Amino acid sequence: MGTLNMLGLAKRVGARFLLTSTSEVYGDPLEHPQKESYWGHVNPIGVRSCYDEGKRTAETLTMDYHRGAGVEVRIARIFNTYGPRMCLDDGRVVSNFVAQTLRKQPMTVYGDGKQTRSFQYVSDLVDGLVTLMESEHIGPFNLGNPGEFTMLELAQVVKETIDPSARVEFKPNTADDPHMRKPDISKAKSLLQWEPKISLKQGLPRMVSDFQKRIMDEN
Repeated sequence: MGTLNMLGLAKRVGARFLLTSTSEVYGDPLEHPQKESYWGHVNPIGVRSCYDEGKRTAETLTMDYHRGAGVEVRIARIFNTYGPRMCLDDGRVVSNFVAQTLRKQPMTVYGDGKQTRSFQYVSDLVDGLVTLMESEHIGPFNLGNPGEFTMLELAQVVKETIDPSARVEFKPNTADDPHMRKPDISKAKSLLQWEPKISLKQGLPRMVSDFQKRIMDEN
């Protein structure tokens, strides 16, 4: 409904509209890495589907307003993003691992930890969104870092960055958890001349120092 309201506003005032969509539109993908032309593999009645299908519907509305009402639109499909000033307890895997390790708690890994994700530093994403809005290309564009890590590899990087003695605790996996997630960003590279610059090993310490300050303030 928020997307619909904002598209109506963009139509009335002649604004350019940015939809921040998500890699979740690909569901549990059967194509790897995922290109924008891939239609996805989503369970429409699964426990995650309100998010997946909500974003897919938002993309549909955005393109309908573009085709039917001439609204200028841009669509970005954002892959996992991390960085300073995230909520300490937002439930995302990078903030979970960092906050848990700083609090001397074990890192919670769901399932066997072999599922993969790609982690993009926030400034790379901001650069991508600004570049997309200033371009003449509608999208959708994958905006993500193609560096691919299993959850266990991510836990290892967090250990190396914060505390080598940190432990991992395994819990049962959540339903419909995608096995693999990695963007093909060749479209963004060729049309927007955009690609991420900051690796996980460079970006994570910046996030850790911010989390460290805020967790110390809790005590």
